[in-house]
Amino acid sequence: MTATGTFGLSREARNLQWLLGNLVEEVPGLRSVAVVSSDGLLLLSSDPAAQAATPTEGRAKGPRGSSADLATIVSGIGSLTVGAARLMDGGGVKQTMVAMDEGSVFVMSISDGSLLGVHADPDCDMSVVAYHMALFVGRAGHVLTPELRSELRKSLESTQ
Repeated sequence: MTATGTFGLSREARNLQWLLGNLVEEVPGLRSVAVVSSDGLLLLSSDPAAQAATPTEGRAKGPRGSSADLATIVSGIGSLTVGAARLMDGGGVKQTMVAMDEGSVFVMSISDGSLLGVHADPDCDMSVVAYHMALFVGRAGHVLTPELRSELRKSLESTQ
């Protein structure tokens, strides 16, 4: 996890870290995961450094090895799809998936514009990824308050 350990964090923050860790451990094929605030700031993430350091046919497996890079991608995809939904009178965006030759990116709305983003292997079981993301969103959505977002952001800033 990118966030500091659990020392000094509220119970809700520790629970959210545990939920994210559980998502990463239970779903095969996940490369990295990020929770992003509505203003595009990284709040919580898995640590993709180990996966990104192992090249596959000369390519890095993660977005340049940085949690902030995945957060940027997730934020951009989220913003683009919200704009598209507005233009098409489509209502709120629940989830987005981008399938590429060498992987997939999934983005799911959590609450108040916050997003859960996942970068996965190209051969991952998309239904399993989507199911576990929905479980995370269902469990995390009600606790991701402005106060908790602020605490998580400060926790990340203190590690940098």
